[in-house]
Amino acid sequence: MSTETLYQTWYMTQRQLMAILRQPVFLVITLVQPVIWLFLFGSLFRKVVELPGFGAGSYLDYLVPGVVVMSAVSSNMWAGMGTLEEIERGTLNRFLTTPVSRTALMNANVVQQGCSTAVQSVLIVLLGKLGGADYPGGIGGLLLLLLASVLLGTIFGAGSNAVGMLVRQRESIIGINSFLLLPLTFLSSAFMAPGLMPSWMRHIADFNPVNWALVAGRSAMSADPDWGDVLSRGGALLALAVAAVWLSTRTFHSYQQSV
Repeated sequence: MSTETLYQTWYMTQRQLMAILRQPVFLVITLVQPVIWLFLFGSLFRKVVELPGFGAGSYLDYLVPGVVVMSAVSSNMWAGMGTLEEIERGTLNRFLTTPVSRTALMNANVVQQGCSTAVQSVLIVLLGKLGGADYPGGIGGLLLLLLASVLLGTIFGAGSNAVGMLVRQRESIIGINSFLLLPLTFLSSAFMAPGLMPSWMRHIADFNPVNWALVAGRSAMSADPDWGDVLSRGGALLALAVAAVWLSTRTFHSYQQSV
């Protein structure tokens, strides 16, 4: 990717970020669900750590990475809706008449979602700290958790854009997201320790990118990180993110040929 393409991508990203900043209420609303998961769900199930084999001292400590990852998935899955809105308003087609890079046009949405995911993740971590969560891995562990959440968000954001370009219907995106969100979340260790999950769920979780982010993030945040887990899951997330961005770009070229 050339320097000019990178500059154009950032320019288009700034355009989308400014649209979000003009709606500060939206930023507050995005934190409502994480707060519910952290403090209501966390309080309801705080004694689950007393079960033999759970392996965590505080359920809030265990839950924070789960909420960070789940929020990254749920917010980025709707990226395709923004793409559809650009198509419906004719904004995207107008940009196609300019010399701006087509890669920049498509990837700006993904970068904007990545920036939003990073900010949201930081706020969730801070809320968890205010609630009494402990992070033995320090700043380094938290940064790796944020990186894992951004990579996971990129996978779902780029994937959502690709679906939006292919189906071009809001109802299809809503249906796909509603079908995937809860299974992907609960077929992972977001809320329950793997040792207490049924064996068939553990096997499925091994192939679930949501669980890859959780394993990498939780391991990095522990007092004694397993760097094998961090690097293997992080590398798998990176490879899948690159593939998702490539697919998103390819579907955009198909859309361009159809207009």
